[in-house]
Amino acid sequence: MNEMFIDNISQLVTMAGPARPRISDEMSELSIIENGAVLVRDGTIVAVGPASEVSPQASDDDAHWIDAKKCVVMPGFVDAHTHPVFSGTREDEYEMRAAGLTYQQIALRGGGIRSTVRKTRASSEDELFHSALPRVQQLLAHGTTTIEAKSGYGLTCDDETRILRVIRRLNSETALELIPTFLGAHEIPDEYRGDREAYVRLVIDEMLPRVAEQGLARFCDIFCESHVFTIPESLKVLSRAKELGLGIRMHAEQLTLCGGANLAAKIGAVTADHLEWIDDQGIEALAHAGVMAVLLPGAVFNLGLTRYAPVRKMIDSKIGVVLATDFNPGSSPTPSMQMILSIACTQMRMTPAEAITAATINAAYSLEVGDRIGSIEVGKQADLVVFDCPDYRQIPYFFGVNHALVTIKKGEVVSDQRTGG
Repeated sequence: MNEMFIDNISQLVTMAGPARPRISDEMSELSIIENGAVLVRDGTIVAVGPASEVSPQASDDDAHWIDAKKCVVMPGFVDAHTHPVFSGTREDEYEMRAAGLTYQQIALRGGGIRSTVRKTRASSEDELFHSALPRVQQLLAHGTTTIEAKSGYGLTCDDETRILRVIRRLNSETALELIPTFLGAHEIPDEYRGDREAYVRLVIDEMLPRVAEQGLARFCDIFCESHVFTIPESLKVLSRAKELGLGIRMHAEQLTLCGGANLAAKIGAVTADHLEWIDDQGIEALAHAGVMAVLLPGAVFNLGLTRYAPVRKMIDSKIGVVLATDFNPGSSPTPSMQMILSIACTQMRMTPAEAITAATINAAYSLEVGDRIGSIEVGKQADLVVFDCPDYRQIPYFFGVNHALVTIKKGEVVSDQRTGG
């Protein structure tokens, strides 16, 4: 029996509560246990509560004991929107934006997503895997234990499936849990710029069936935007994905108001992501359809923009709100959910409690794994993080700092900053 016992915890942020996404005032209810303890056996949480109640249940000899030293213990972050498999970086575009060019202007010059596509296509499957390994370690070191991982930098059948195979390999050969999403409709590639209809047909007729047949993805996403994939094109792609049994996620209303939120509601998407330009009608549609909102303030911050998603209206409308990094080489190259919490609190006026809910239990439900991760409850998987602070509010308060001391996945220590491991 493999046993772990964590005690001397200042605040045990359990996130215990209803078995569904938290909405409205529920997002402020963290179910904190002061001076708590957690007992884990064979990767599963078996006891949670005050140390005086949990301690007697631990083995005297066999347990791996972690002294939290009056620090916060929380569920591991669940990052519900990332693009972790790619080649090359885009610091040249970062410099261009600093000089005044917009994301759209750079994309029109052949940069942006298409720039990463060209570099990624030139890399072998093994090269993509090994280039992603340091990113996996960065995510774990910052307290993230599960991510949603998108393809989208291949834009051919072979390249998209190759990226999804890398995601599958990372899932099996590293401690990080990766939930795969097919994003072949991420951009119109260079060779189809003159015939976008042909590329949409390629996604529908060849890419999606192959991905579904090989079981490479759980979800399908699309970049729904007036200058990328239009509403009619998005409807065709997502309808086909749904026929093939894939869950639906959408990049929607990021750069313009184009009706993506309404489409997400109409088609029964699990999530609509970004939503900086959503209007009241779109918010009402998401709320009525039960679509969760995945907000990505890191991209707004890094692109030098000022329009953030209207999160207060979403919370007031009882939408399940999620926060994610949008980790990618262009608009949001950060592995730190802690930094995302800081931006959400300072720029979007979320409370620290709301932000933590959005980054843990709500994020887990947005990936349809809330029954086993996202909270610290008996029977759930032991995905836990010890943070180097006595109060959970200090995690976003001291911004730009990595507070994650120990990251635990399935009851095993996978990152330990106390020893530099």
